[in-house]
Amino acid sequence: MNFSHPRLRVRQRLLGALCAVSLCVPAASPVALAQNNLPALGDTASEDFGIGAERKLGDQIMREIRRDPDYSDDPVLLEYLQSIFRPLLAAARQRGEISADIDQRFAWEPFLVRDRSVNAFALPGGYIGVHLGLIAITSTRDELASVLAHEMSHVTQRHIARSMAIGKRQSLIGVAALILGVLAASRSSHVDAANALITGGQAAAIQGQLNFSRDMEREADRIGFGVMTSAGFAPSGMAAMFDKLDHASHLNDSGGYPYLRSHPLTTERIGEARARLGTAAPVALVSVLEHSAAQGRARVLMDTRVDSLRRWQAQDADTTPGTVADQLAAAVESALASTLLRDWSRADAAIAKALALVRGSPRGDARAERAVALLATQSMLDRGDVVRAEALLQPYASEPSRPIVLLSARIALASAGDEGRAKRSAEELQTWVSGHPNDAEAWTTLSQLWARLGQRLRSLRADAEARLALGDFTGAIDRLRAGQRLARSGTGAGIDFIEASVIDARLRAIQAQFKQLMAEERQQGG
Repeated sequence: MNFSHPRLRVRQRLLGALCAVSLCVPAASPVALAQNNLPALGDTASEDFGIGAERKLGDQIMREIRRDPDYSDDPVLLEYLQSIFRPLLAAARQRGEISADIDQRFAWEPFLVRDRSVNAFALPGGYIGVHLGLIAITSTRDELASVLAHEMSHVTQRHIARSMAIGKRQSLIGVAALILGVLAASRSSHVDAANALITGGQAAAIQGQLNFSRDMEREADRIGFGVMTSAGFAPSGMAAMFDKLDHASHLNDSGGYPYLRSHPLTTERIGEARARLGTAAPVALVSVLEHSAAQGRARVLMDTRVDSLRRWQAQDADTTPGTVADQLAAAVESALASTLLRDWSRADAAIAKALALVRGSPRGDARAERAVALLATQSMLDRGDVVRAEALLQPYASEPSRPIVLLSARIALASAGDEGRAKRSAEELQTWVSGHPNDAEAWTTLSQLWARLGQRLRSLRADAEARLALGDFTGAIDRLRAGQRLARSGTGAGIDFIEASVIDARLRAIQAQFKQLMAEERQQGG
């Protein structure tokens, strides 16, 4: 699928908001803004930009990002990203890097962006974005962990609050629109165009505030290094990542490395990262093959245009000698690209090669084998082979993990006539969303299952929750009102009056939440 046109529309919408806000916010020079109540390094940063305000700003930005077609919710890659993020978060808490007030009030949520450029960024409120292009160039989980630990440290040390100068007449709405405009511009394929989009008054000021100071970068390096090594990641990961970025900085940056523009490398930072290698405790060796599978998946999904897919598919013809990790990444690339191109014979050959590589590894790698099995399950479902898909997923069926739950639901939806399986899957998904209420894809799949079972009210409510998870309050309210009309009509099968009361309660709660949000935005805009 080609995402270039939707991306352009989203950029235009975000930049339109940027321009509209710029017209209503008093003009000020970047220097004046930077000097306006900016907390000094080491201050609590709570007076001018408090924790509650930062979280609200982050939530507002994420509501826009989740509606962007390039927001990626790939269950397998997101699970892998979270498997690295969670131990980092636990280590930061154990080290005392996260204060009690922000621990409970921030989101602590990593998310993926479908973009080829090498970038990661921290947003207000504990959200951390990772471009698929970053995963694609990292050779080990430790390199990726070093970037996540660095970005997390920007959050834990309140660097965003310190660096953002918010004038008394500048609303959170304005700041959110400006940040979104800068993020959209940073993903432009042409550096000159990106720079042109963010020049002038407020936008240039926000860009300057997002580009962290050298002191903040060094602080994030130092704390991030401690966090990643405490979490069990190899200390060499940060130095290796810096070496890659340093090499890229000496090349002609055609827009592929926006991370270097917002996080400039210095010889001092590189030297400090190398010097820290001798101070860290050794860690147990971990196979890189699970990361190689994630790397191959990210490379394909970051650009799913047909010509790109054919290039990745051609990896099955590459006979260049390489490491097992490189061969596995290439096999995953070819298997996934062939699946998306619906070339089943080549997909099967590449999957078989990937499984052989993993099973032939001297140490073995159960996690890497699982990643390949999930890809094979996806491939079988895409071609309608439910029997083989179920067999591939069976060894992992008892796992309470998101990819397994969602794939099991797809199998249930594709199993015509098996109402018992559909009901079990719906109940399993209902349990999942009760603990993960913001999982839009899970709610959407649950809506489809309830519709399949003739539970129309439950289907409408699940659809409403999916829309709410994406920040679409109007759509959620519309679906719940449709449920009310269905319940009051008293016609049709599957009318559950307990569910009808749940719909009434959820509608009141969401309407109140939406009303409060609109009131806050009017107050901020005023």
